[in-house]
Amino acid sequence: MSEERKLNLYDGLLEETVSRIQVPDKGAMEETQNRWNAIAHPLHSLGKLEDMIIQIAGIQRTSRVKLDKKGLITMCADNGVVEEGVTQTGQEVTAQVAENFLSEKATAGILCRKAGADIFPIDIGIARDTIVRNCKISYGTKNMTKGPAMTRAEAVKALETGIALVREKKADGYRILATGEMGIGNTTTSSALASFFLKQPVEKMTGRGAGLTSEGLQRKIHAIRRAIEVNQPDPSDLVDVLAKIGGLDIAGMAGVFLGGAAEGIPVVIDGFISGVAALVASEICPLSKDYMIASHMSHEPAADLMMRTLGKDPVLHADMCLGEGTGAVVLFPVLDMALEVYDRMSTFAEDDIEAYKELK
Repeated sequence: MSEERKLNLYDGLLEETVSRIQVPDKGAMEETQNRWNAIAHPLHSLGKLEDMIIQIAGIQRTSRVKLDKKGLITMCADNGVVEEGVTQTGQEVTAQVAENFLSEKATAGILCRKAGADIFPIDIGIARDTIVRNCKISYGTKNMTKGPAMTRAEAVKALETGIALVREKKADGYRILATGEMGIGNTTTSSALASFFLKQPVEKMTGRGAGLTSEGLQRKIHAIRRAIEVNQPDPSDLVDVLAKIGGLDIAGMAGVFLGGAAEGIPVVIDGFISGVAALVASEICPLSKDYMIASHMSHEPAADLMMRTLGKDPVLHADMCLGEGTGAVVLFPVLDMALEVYDRMSTFAEDDIEAYKELK
C-alpha cells in the first residue's frame, strides 16, 4: 500500500533551509583526526576511510560518530523528453522498477537489505499512479525540447520535497542518507544540466545512458541542444535552469543534499544523475558540498569533471553505471568497517608502542 504521509511543505522552506547551512564543526574534525593518529597504525594508512569518518564527525558535530541507522531515498520520476527517442526503453519501466524497490526485486533494494539500510522509493513524478509513496508533483515533466520541463513552482516544490524528507528521516533517527533515482530519460536531463553548469559542449557531456546506438546518441545530443536553445535558461537563476532543462528526480535529490546540510546529516552521492543533483545543490548553496560524500565514479562522460568541480574524489572505482543509489549503498559497508576500526582499535599508548610522528 502507498504511504500517504504529509510532508508539511510551506512557502520559504528552500530559503530557510539554505540560511541554516553552516560550516562543519572543525573542532570535532580535529578530535577525530587526533583519535586516528593515536590508533596503533601508520599515520593516515587507511586513507579515505579516515577522511570520511573525519568529514562525518564535522557534519554530526561530534567525534563520537554514529552510523547505526542508514537510509536510501530514491526519487522516481518520468521525463517528457523521451518523446525524442533518447532512450532504449519506454516510460512504463520507471513505474515497474519503482514498485520493485518495495519487494526487493530491484538492485538497490537487494543491496540495501544486505547493507542494513532502509530504502524509501518516492513517486515524485512518475507518469502513472503507483503503489510507492506518493509525493507526486506532476505526472512526469514536459518535453523540454518544446518548452520548460517544469514550472518554476514545480521545481521549487520538488526541491522542498527532498528537504522535507530529510527532516522526516532525521526525526526518525537516521544518521546517514544516500541518494538514488529511477526515471527513464534522466541521463538526458542530467547531461543537459551538466553541460550548462559546467560550461562544456553538449557532445562532451553526453553519453549513451542505459544503452543507445550511435544514432540514438546523436538524437540525444540534438535534443539537449534544442532544449537549451528553446528555453534559454538564465545562468544567474539556478531554479530557472533546473525548471527548464532538469527533472523532478534531480530536483528532489538536490533538495535531499540541501536538507542534509541543514540538518547535519551526511548524504552520499551515487553516480552521474545523483552527482548532477549534488552539483545543482552546490550551485544553490556552495557550503552544501561539505556535507556530501562521493561513493563511486560513473562511466558517463561528464562524471570526472563534475566530481572535480564538486571537490570530490570517489572512493569506489567499480565500473558501476546502474543508478538507483546502488553505488551509494555499496559504500555503506565500507563506512561501517572504517568506523569499527575507529571505535575499537587500540592506541599506541594502550599497546605501549612508540607513536608514529608526522614527517616533513
